[in-house]
Amino acid sequence: MTTPQQHPAAPPVPPAPPQGAFAQAPAPAAQPAGGPGYVSPVPVRNTHLGHAIASEWTKIRTVRSTVWTLAVMFVLVVGIGFAVALALGSVDEAMVPVLGGGTIGLLFGQLCVIALGVLVITSEYSTGMIRTTLTACPQRARVLTAKALVFFLLSFTTTLAACTLTALFNAVFVGGKPIPVHIDPEMLNEETLAAGETVASAGEWLGATVGAALFVALLGLLSMAVGTLLRSTPGAITTMLGVVLLPFIVSLFLLGFGSGAEAIGEKLREYSVLNGLLSLFRSSWDGGSDGWSLLGLLAAVTLAALIGAYARFTTRDV
Repeated sequence: MTTPQQHPAAPPVPPAPPQGAFAQAPAPAAQPAGGPGYVSPVPVRNTHLGHAIASEWTKIRTVRSTVWTLAVMFVLVVGIGFAVALALGSVDEAMVPVLGGGTIGLLFGQLCVIALGVLVITSEYSTGMIRTTLTACPQRARVLTAKALVFFLLSFTTTLAACTLTALFNAVFVGGKPIPVHIDPEMLNEETLAAGETVASAGEWLGATVGAALFVALLGLLSMAVGTLLRSTPGAITTMLGVVLLPFIVSLFLLGFGSGAEAIGEKLREYSVLNGLLSLFRSSWDGGSDGWSLLGLLAAVTLAALIGAYARFTTRDV
């Protein structure tokens, strides 16, 4: 009995390609290796620190808080300085040093620069703008460097202009008066002793203008570093107010608690921020502090705070 012969199955017939309106266009040929690729119509340039500085300058000058804070600082320093110079000029006895009246307005004006230094960085964290900033410029160290440079130069220039005007007011209204009889000759500079009347020396002019502006700008830069570390506007401003005011206040409470406590209080007053600023005008609490050495100490503290701020800013997420 024979079985029917098995035939192998025929291969499936591929469907016919669609015709007419449903026909598909042929696939594009593969781009040969090494051939021309896509060219963006937008020119691409390598970014550098200058671009970040331009961006930060645009941000800081277009924010209302910057304009108002610096305007209030300028009015406080110049307005109070003019009023003090006018009051001292109406007195028969001369004030020594001649430019010392400019410290009063600057003690209040520095608080505005401190607040602005904090807001330069913490305002971006509070609004979420820091994400946009870091997306546009992923190099975080470059962002912080640009912020520090722009803010430092802006605060230094504004403070320098205010201090120069105040020094001019004091030189006009207070300078040129006879030397008081009761004053210690060691407190007088060589120019005053030679002229026989109160004159501000070149060192006093430098300290009351450039030195004071550097001191306040460094305080603002320290505030920016503290704001970067804390990422909180109230916390950073409170911390900086404690740094500025607390050592002097504590030194006053230590008076009358024995020689040991009073010695600690003297050191706190000597190295306090307020005494450092007054020393640049030769109006320190103890009369012997060197304002430039205290300025160097503030620069060292600011540098240490900035190193910590860079470490946190570049390693922690937003």
